[in-house]
Amino acid sequence: GRITMLKGALLAAAAMILLRCCTMTEARRAIDWQLLVTIGAALGVGQALEKTGAASVIAGSIIDLAGGNPWVSLLFVHVITSVLTEMVTNNAAAALMFPFALATAGSLGVNPIPFVISIMMAASASFATPLGYQTNLMVYGPGNYRFADYLRAGIPMNILNTVVTVTLAPRIWPF
Repeated sequence: GRITMLKGALLAAAAMILLRCCTMTEARRAIDWQLLVTIGAALGVGQALEKTGAASVIAGSIIDLAGGNPWVSLLFVHVITSVLTEMVTNNAAAALMFPFALATAGSLGVNPIPFVISIMMAASASFATPLGYQTNLMVYGPGNYRFADYLRAGIPMNILNTVVTVTLAPRIWPF
């Protein structure tokens, strides 16, 4: 608690270079620039959605579909995040869905923490496609897997994650 996470990470990176754990070239190559650009773009889109009011409009649609029920709204936000994370990186899915979750909770007048936890869990549980997470893609070719293999094993895991998260998050962090 004495320094921020960012300062600690920068100090650790500098120490690794100074102590010759890695070279400056290795450190530069270790940065996933495509991921950083994707996250930055997703954060920008998320802010644009928030500032233009689009997040509120979409959140209103979610609430209307859910009949104003926070549990059903939470389920919708979780499912949308889960589907999105199967197509883009988990970080981008979380960054894109965050404004919708806050707007939905705000419109319902409930605690946003269950929505944030749900997004975190849904974005971190990419099991149904090889595209959603880099380790899925890394084993796709060498393991001779087919796309259908991910669907067959991943969809039940995603459903289990959804049921557990949507059931427990509001019980642990009440609306």
